[in-house]
Amino acid sequence: MTLYVTDLDGTLLTKEEKVSAYSREKLNRMTDAGMLFTFATARSVLSAQRAVEGLRVSAPAILYNGGLVYDFGAQKALFTALIGEEERYAVMDVLRAHGIFPFVFGARTADAERVAWLEQNESEGIRRYLSRRAGDERFCPVRTEDQLLSGYIFYFKCIGPREQLERAWNILKYDERFICIFHPETYTSDFWMEISSRRANKANGVRMLKELLGCGKAVCFGDTSNDSDMFDVCDEKYAVMNADSWLKEKATGVIGYCEEDGVAKWLEAHAGFCQKNP
Repeated sequence: MTLYVTDLDGTLLTKEEKVSAYSREKLNRMTDAGMLFTFATARSVLSAQRAVEGLRVSAPAILYNGGLVYDFGAQKALFTALIGEEERYAVMDVLRAHGIFPFVFGARTADAERVAWLEQNESEGIRRYLSRRAGDERFCPVRTEDQLLSGYIFYFKCIGPREQLERAWNILKYDERFICIFHPETYTSDFWMEISSRRANKANGVRMLKELLGCGKAVCFGDTSNDSDMFDVCDEKYAVMNADSWLKEKATGVIGYCEEDGVAKWLEAHAGFCQKNP
């Protein structure tokens, strides 16, 4: 059995942050016929649900860049990799020293997601991000750093100018407690830096799903740096045409653009309904 795993933003989703009608119809038809298909994303449970509305997946999903493996059918977490209390304050010390005020993605309780940030410290990039998510009940401005760092924490998301974020990245990327990903934002000219526990990565999520589901092979699709470790552990890996050039070099092959349903068209041509084949 083969497990097919796709990134979302910049890979499966369009610039409107959703699955096209064409991809949704083709993928649903294939999963209904037996294809084992899911996604791996930096998004949270609710954000991913909204982005893939109407899409049927047939395996648990990898969320928060591997910080959470979640079974949407059973509405149950299968694995979590949280940032500990000492580590979260260590991250904030570095960010604060560089004038960076992040989003903190976590939860108030085990099943109540929260996205917090320090009120009145928003960067222009954070304001743009918030403007695209007006009315999202997960978003919670706070007034103190202790409030910001309370509860369960999956990862930090920093949005801002390249030079500012890169200075902090050049410190945090060497801290063995964390995975620190730095890349251009998919939908704007901003740069993002995402910091999570060392145990939180898409590669670990794929390994877990392969074992859990008894799959002998994994095939993945991606476009940027947070897909790199997933490419390292999959038997075949495909970069969309709009992917970073260095990720294309790691790929088994390059497929069509995300805006042109590259993932769905590749699967229809190469996976089809042949899940019973060796």
